[in-house]
Amino acid sequence: MIPDSTPKASYGRFIRAVQFLALASALAAAPAEARTLRVVALGDSLTAGYGLPPGQAFPDVLQKALRAKGFDVDVTNAGVSGETAEDGLARFEWSVPAGTDALIVELGANDMLRGLPPEGAKAALSSILAKAKAENIATLLAGMRAAVNLGPGYRQQFDAIYPDLANTFGVELYPFFLDGVAGDPKLNQKDRLHPTKDGVERIVAGILPAVENLLATIPQ
Repeated sequence: MIPDSTPKASYGRFIRAVQFLALASALAAAPAEARTLRVVALGDSLTAGYGLPPGQAFPDVLQKALRAKGFDVDVTNAGVSGETAEDGLARFEWSVPAGTDALIVELGANDMLRGLPPEGAKAALSSILAKAKAENIATLLAGMRAAVNLGPGYRQQFDAIYPDLANTFGVELYPFFLDGVAGDPKLNQKDRLHPTKDGVERIVAGILPAVENLLATIPQ
């Protein structure tokens, strides 16, 4: 109890101090408001979902898998069939909007299939990673491997692109996007290049731990 002799001004300050401490305590105890993480999958037909019905493309299946794991995420499909790494770089600004939290880069397959010089794909991917880094976007680089018929020299140069860039930029690396799917007729469409629904499920199961690691680096 405040003594009768306490001046009214002092009493008022005392009450305000008590109210402030109570409010500060309540705010400190309140859990931080969760927010939806915005993930963009920037890629070619393997990301776009070529030959698959709506809702079965890689970004859709990945989003479903992440939400099942308890992640509050929206995964945007920024895949365009037929694109090279340079094409992906050219549309980076409008495909990866401001506010993107995480980026999955899946590009280079078409460079390889067309036999384009590996240094061109590497330069374009390097620029993409540099842009993402400048915007503080957590990034996962999905690797690709060259076909056997392109020769050992080409394969060595091309396959080295992804680990080299991941090391240079310090980003998460998933070594081979089609791991467990490439070459399996049961998991690929008739063109033997694009995964079926089951193929996409296999891709997501393989890459999921790397994506979880990526999301864990994002401040909440």
